[in-house]
Amino acid sequence: MTTADGGPGRGGASGGGLGRRLLVALALVLATAGVTAWLVAGAVGPAIFHEHLGVGGMRTAEDAVAHAEEAFRTASGLALGIALAVAALVALAVSVVLTRRIGASLAALTTAARQVAGGRFAARVPAPDMGREFDELVLAFNQMAARLEESENLRHRLLADVAHEVRTPVATLNAHLEGLEDGVVEAGPETFAVLRAQSARLTRLAEDLAAVTKAESGELALSPVPTDPGELVHLAHLAARERAEAAAIALTADVEPGLPPIAADPERMAQVLGNLVDNALRHTPAGGRVTIAARRDPSRTGTHVTHVTLTVADTGGGIAAEHLPHVFERFYRADTARDRASGGSGIGLAITRALVEAHGGSVGVASAGRGSGATFTVTLPVEPPRRAAR
Repeated sequence: MTTADGGPGRGGASGGGLGRRLLVALALVLATAGVTAWLVAGAVGPAIFHEHLGVGGMRTAEDAVAHAEEAFRTASGLALGIALAVAALVALAVSVVLTRRIGASLAALTTAARQVAGGRFAARVPAPDMGREFDELVLAFNQMAARLEESENLRHRLLADVAHEVRTPVATLNAHLEGLEDGVVEAGPETFAVLRAQSARLTRLAEDLAAVTKAESGELALSPVPTDPGELVHLAHLAARERAEAAAIALTADVEPGLPPIAADPERMAQVLGNLVDNALRHTPAGGRVTIAARRDPSRTGTHVTHVTLTVADTGGGIAAEHLPHVFERFYRADTARDRASGGSGIGLAITRALVEAHGGSVGVASAGRGSGATFTVTLPVEPPRRAAR
């Protein structure tokens, strides 16, 4: 059985480990030697004994004993010699087979490693069927190559998206500056507003890139304290209320009573909810609704509350099923033209995921498809995540 990335599965019929195969090969050699000796002794021994004992001139018992001893030595030596010769041939054949198979497997792994080292991350190693150790090695290599290939593809897309994000504001700035120099554009409030907006866009992009890099690398400092989830929801609602009213969108807050405090950095969690609410407002048309809520985690039963969920639900355009697994990736856009026009940098949701995971929580998204809205759910533990002892 092989995995999706070309590696052997752990449940494949690998015939046991390499050590077991070598022991089986050694046992085969010893068994061949023993069987050969027994067959030769049974076939040749009686004839030799008969020949020696039939030799005339044995006048005394001592002569008969001497001939019997000579017959035994000859038969034993012949049987042992033939057995050793056959065992040596079998051992040589087994060694050649094992050496070629091991060598071929290592050669394939070496070739693939050189391809990966050269930047060709699509290289994969076929299943060698040389035991559990080789299968696990090949599986680990293929998984590593697949991750490197995915990272390389993401890097290419990241560079292309960053270039695209930077190109538009830079082009706008250059056009207005050239217009000012040529006297075509007046240095009025409207011009300065455009320049400030594009400059702010570049600043936001740089800050977002720095934030997501720090969060994903674990360099972002958190100061978790007991925090009321309802207070987080109300602050997020208060911060976005004016923008929602300006866009003719109904923004509501819904907090379940009696929720226990969560261990969170209030500033960073405000950033998380702010990103989710901003995303919801951008993709909800006038007349729509955005709801910020805090509840007990419905997936965990019991009297003791261990996790709390913070949700941001909208009645906007929704997300198609094929895009749901990717919405938290950097610069990923389900609708490129619409999202760029709405002013998002494409990094807000990636920052959200990194911050939530840094708190020991998880974030997910659900949508019934286009035109059905979307619901983003942040799940956070009531108790702080345990840290590994140093």
